[in-house]
This record gives sequence, structure tokens and C-alpha cells, in this order.
Amino acid sequence: MSPPRRHPAPAAPSDGGYVTAFFAILVVALVGLAGLVLDGGGALNAKTRVISTAAEAARAGAQALDLAAYRAEGTRQLNPDQARSRALAYLAGADAQGTASANTMTVTVTVTATYQPQLLTLVGVGPMHVTGTAAASPHSGPVP
Repeated sequence: MSPPRRHPAPAAPSDGGYVTAFFAILVVALVGLAGLVLDGGGALNAKTRVISTAAEAARAGAQALDLAAYRAEGTRQLNPDQARSRALAYLAGADAQGTASANTMTVTVTVTATYQPQLLTLVGVGPMHVTGTAAASPHSGPVP
């Protein structure tokens, strides 16, 4: 007599790869979130940098007082050509791209830069252009 045949037990239901799909989606979401944090912070840092550079260049230009007007009338006003030249010279020294304009009261500087994302380039995000503008006027304070 032959031993009784054993039939294999019914197979347990398979997850059918659902865990793998969930893991793949989770990894993509985490990389996307890391890209937003890293590149968002980088873009914010670039924006802060161009605003600071514009403010520094405007302050440099605001030092170009029209000395003849100050000595003759006591009025603090700018020499617009010299103020613009000083602001542009500051931008050149800071290796920044921008424009400057000046009148007798105010120097206005606009700086532009490009931030190249690191992680978001993987999903097609290209270079981000950032711009900062600042203005400065001649002021005097108390003499120490």
C-alpha cells in the first residue's frame, strides 16, 4: 500500500509587490521633499545675498556727495554720475551683475543672480533667477 498523497496546503495570499510599490513611492516622495528643502533654502540664500549686495552697493554710491553744493549751501545731495560709478564699481568688486541709477537724493541698485538647483534638476527644475533691489540716500549722524 502506498502512503497517502499529501496535497500541498493552499498558498498564503501574496502581497503581489504592493510593498515594493509603496516603498518606491515613499522614496520618490522623500527625495522630492529633500529637494524642496535643500533647493528652497539655496534659492532663499541666493535671494538674501543679492539683496545684501544691492544694499551694500547703494550705500557705497550714497557716499558720493556733491561737495560743491554742500560747501556752498550746506545741502546734502549726491553727485549722480559719481554715485552711479561708485555703485557699479562696488558690484564689479563683488563679482555681481546688476544695474545702478542715481539722482541727487537716492542711489538705487538692482542685482541679479542665478541659482542652479541641486536635487530638483532631477525632476526638470531649471536655473532660478533671483533679483534684489535696494536704495540709499545720504544721511549724516552725530559726530562722535
